[in-house]
Amino acid sequence: MMRVLSRLVLALALPLALVAVWWVSSAGSQDVYWPPLRTVLESFPEVWTGERWRGDVLPSVLRLAAGYALAAVAGVAVGTLVGSHRRVRAVCEPVLEFLRAVPPPVLVPVIMLFAGIGDTMKIVVIAAGCVWPVLLNTVEGVRAVDAVMADTARCYGVTGAARLRHVVLRAASPQIFAGLRQALSIGIILMVISEMFAASNGLGFTIVQFQRSFAIPGMWTGILLLGLLGFVLSVLFQLVERRALGWYHGLRAAARRSP
Repeated sequence: MMRVLSRLVLALALPLALVAVWWVSSAGSQDVYWPPLRTVLESFPEVWTGERWRGDVLPSVLRLAAGYALAAVAGVAVGTLVGSHRRVRAVCEPVLEFLRAVPPPVLVPVIMLFAGIGDTMKIVVIAAGCVWPVLLNTVEGVRAVDAVMADTARCYGVTGAARLRHVVLRAASPQIFAGLRQALSIGIILMVISEMFAASNGLGFTIVQFQRSFAIPGMWTGILLLGLLGFVLSVLFQLVERRALGWYHGLRAAARRSP
């Protein structure tokens, strides 16, 4: 119990300190673009009503989930294929490096030409940016599979789908989850950017509308909500990661305890 409390205190110490600094530094501010934090917090429940949660927050979260899931599936599938075959990697690597270097926000006008201005465009933009950390980490994870482990599985007749599931993907899963973690923050950024183009709802659209109408406290509440959303998604991801990689963290803990 004490260990949990100490970890909670350490996790909340810096955020609380930053909020305190913001509160003190903005108190009494007369700048229209830098309102006091107290004003921002007081306007939060007025801005984010139940209707706005349903009309703006929920669509954004659903787009993020769809684009992220699409990127995860495509990244793991293509990364496993490229990482498992040297010739495929030699052929695909130059093209992958070229595409990876293109910033996803630059592709928004191009994607709009083919996918329109609806939810499909926003999902594709999110997936186009999230796929690269997953794909590249999967490639490196598959390439780093222990040769002794692979040979042992082959000797025991573990081939095909069983080998892919129990040997390759399991050994590469720490790297894959590292890519998924990086993709999550990228997905939130691209969610906001995609909703700033020809959108009629969503967090990005709402924040821009507040800024254009000079509803500055409302704009700041949207920024705070984005930060809270990122924090909640990060915590949920850590819970899933610990459950999925329990064997990996157990091995690392055992290795640290061993003399």
